[in-house]
Amino acid sequence: MPPPALDPIDRTILAALQDEGRITNVELARRSGLTAPPCLRRVRTLEESGVIEGYHARLNPRALGYGITVFALVSLRSQAEADLRTFEQHVADLPEVRECHMLNGEIDFILKIVAHDLQAFQAFLTSRLTTAPHVASVKTSLTIRTSKDEAGVPVDMG
Repeated sequence: MPPPALDPIDRTILAALQDEGRITNVELARRSGLTAPPCLRRVRTLEESGVIEGYHARLNPRALGYGITVFALVSLRSQAEADLRTFEQHVADLPEVRECHMLNGEIDFILKIVAHDLQAFQAFLTSRLTTAPHVASVKTSLTIRTSKDEAGVPVDMG
């Protein structure tokens, strides 16, 4: 299905909501040059069309005791669709895995994982990740510093 046609007002609304999800409809309408009722209708249309998938609060992992972030490169023994789906379902049930992306090439998946500390990550790695169905190997890299962590996607204004 092709993406819906978005005019400059829709794009302004999307950019504002992505940057500040708690913005009031009145302020959103002001920024987009609309009155409140048509602005709300546009937001609802964007939600119903699937352009806006949801809203969430961005939490500080360190404030919640998650001191480390690790990226894991996972190779499976088999790339049969059923085996890929089995692995994906396994990681979907692991709250420490915050992102899971299938890749092409040598590595099958890259995972973004959070843990309270190195010992907690090691326990997770040995008891829940390397033992996952069809896993052949896991290579991990501990994040030392994050210089950019921006949610969402760029909203082209053109």
